[in-house]
Amino acid sequence: MLEFTGERLIPAQADPDLWNEHYARYLFASRLASRKRVLDIACGAGYGSACLSRTAASVTAIDLAPDAAAARHSYPAPSINFLAADACRLPFPDFSFDLIVAFEVIEHLHKPDELLTEARRLLAPGGQFVVSTPNRLYYTETRKLAGPNPFHVHEFDFDEFRAALNAVFPSVSLFLQNHAASLVIRPALAPLTHGELRVEPAESEPHNSHFFIAACASVTQTGSPTFVYLPATANVLREREHHIQKLEAELAQKTAWLDNLKTEHATLVDLYRAQSENLKAVQAWGLDMDQRVKTAETAVIEELARHQDNVTEIASGYESQLASLQAEHAAASAAAEANINRLESALTETRAELTRCVDLLHESEKTVEERTLWAQNLQARIEHLESTLASLQQSRWLRFGRKIGVGPDISQY
Repeated sequence: MLEFTGERLIPAQADPDLWNEHYARYLFASRLASRKRVLDIACGAGYGSACLSRTAASVTAIDLAPDAAAARHSYPAPSINFLAADACRLPFPDFSFDLIVAFEVIEHLHKPDELLTEARRLLAPGGQFVVSTPNRLYYTETRKLAGPNPFHVHEFDFDEFRAALNAVFPSVSLFLQNHAASLVIRPALAPLTHGELRVEPAESEPHNSHFFIAACASVTQTGSPTFVYLPATANVLREREHHIQKLEAELAQKTAWLDNLKTEHATLVDLYRAQSENLKAVQAWGLDMDQRVKTAETAVIEELARHQDNVTEIASGYESQLASLQAEHAAASAAAEANINRLESALTETRAELTRCVDLLHESEKTVEERTLWAQNLQARIEHLESTLASLQQSRWLRFGRKIGVGPDISQY
């Protein structure tokens, strides 16, 4: 189910006044729709497209809101084609329609001139474009408590609306739509078949009008008759009584709110008085404490004055002791400095002695290394000689020589 936001009218969810206000515009345009190709821009729930289709050859109904396509289920007439499209960028070729309507949509557009340009492009020769918008001056006054309409981007007063239309269309016929009080005398027991309408002459007041409606065309238009829609639900006195009842209910509710506020105000006054009394008591206590502090301050000052001489004598003694301690500290510092100098001199001599010892140690190590190397070489020679001697002793020639008494005797080696 489509939701009624106050901008897109849903027939079953709107009050009679609002419904009649919107439906009257479609009835006004339906007089121009006979056997024509009609385009309904921003068709919403589709009730207006259905109204136009009763006499039109065909109705193309477009809306940018995707859920507005649900209108095809509510009004499944074969002569109506519901489409999702942008009012400023319509997917149709030039001269496609004989009548175009755009009710309460131009104030929602950032660039209203684009809608007007598209409408002129799509109008066939001799076609008409019927467009409506609320009067900014009246609309602002009625919404002074609720604030600006968040869905409206650009609202028009009468002169602005006329200027915008004249900038695109050579022929513009302007109408004013208002709720008007009337007296109806109709048969009580017979159906209404026809009627006689009498409209009292009066000056046109565009600036006080509720809505503006314009019939625009590329060629000169003829005739601009007054159109009166008297719905079956119209009973101004009854509607006023209902409105008064609503106002009385709101007034009773506001009276109850006011009584509650009065009760809250009385409670706050009592609380304020209690807090004021408490504040006075706190202030009295503070003054008493301040007096006590001042008395104590005076006593302390007097006591300090009595002990001033003692304090001066004690301070002199402390200064004398401090001077003595400073002198002792200076003497101790001088002795410590002399001691440090003596120790540094001894340390320097000790370092020099250690350096000489290290040099002698290095020389000793060098001598030990040389002797160790000589001993190693001597040991190697001894081992070589012993090896040579052993080889000689094992030689058969020497053994043979000893047997015959020839050659040296090396057995003693």
